[in-house]
Amino acid sequence: MQKLVVGALLLSVFSGCVSESDMRGKAFLFPQESATAYVSLIPQVKKPLQNFTLCLKAFSDLTRSYSLFSYNTRTQDNEVLLFVNKVGEYSLYVGNKIVTFKVPPKPYDPAHICVSWESASGIVEFWMDDKPVGRKGLRKGYTVGAEAKIILGQEQDSFGGRFDARQSFVGEIWDVSLWDHVVPLKEMHDWYYSGNLINWQNLIYKENGYVVTKTKLWV
Repeated sequence: MQKLVVGALLLSVFSGCVSESDMRGKAFLFPQESATAYVSLIPQVKKPLQNFTLCLKAFSDLTRSYSLFSYNTRTQDNEVLLFVNKVGEYSLYVGNKIVTFKVPPKPYDPAHICVSWESASGIVEFWMDDKPVGRKGLRKGYTVGAEAKIILGQEQDSFGGRFDARQSFVGEIWDVSLWDHVVPLKEMHDWYYSGNLINWQNLIYKENGYVVTKTKLWV
C-alpha cells in the first residue's frame, strides 16, 4: 500500500495536478516567451459540436503572431483556433479552414473577444469589446470533433503538443467561456460566466510550465 501511495504522489508531481476553481477576478499570466508554458482546459462535456460560442479577454504587447485558444482533436489540427496574425488582425480556424477579421488596434488596452460559429449556415460572427466586427462564412455543414485538447498560451501542431515559442502567448488571459450553441452576442453580459463547456466560475484546468495565476488588472 505504501508503495502505491508513493507512486501516486510521484505521478502527480510529474504529470501535474488538475484544479477546479472559481476564477472570477483572476487571470492566467504568461510572463515570458517559451514552448513549455500553457494551461490545459478540461471541458465539462465532451461531444461533437455543430455550434459554439467562445469568449475571452486578453492583454499582450506582442507584435508578432500568437495563439489565444487552441482546440485540437487526434484527427484534426486547428479544429478550433483563435489566432492573432498581427496587431489588429484575428483569425478563426474551424476544421483547419480560416476566416480573418481586422479591427482597429488599441494599444495598451485589453481585448474582449467573442466569436460564434454555426454549422447549418457556416456563419462566423465576431465581436470585439462588445461591438460587432462582422460575419463571414466558414465550414458550412461541418462537425467539430469531440475528445479535444484545449490549450491556452500555445498553438498545437499536434494533439496536445509540438509547441513553437515563436507562436506562444505572452501576457494575460481571463474570463474564458465556451458554449455548445450560439449565444446572442448582444446579450453576452447576461450569459458571460455560464459557459456549459468551459465555465470560468467553475474552471477545470491544469497549469504547465511558467504560468502564474494572479488577480486580474482589468475588468
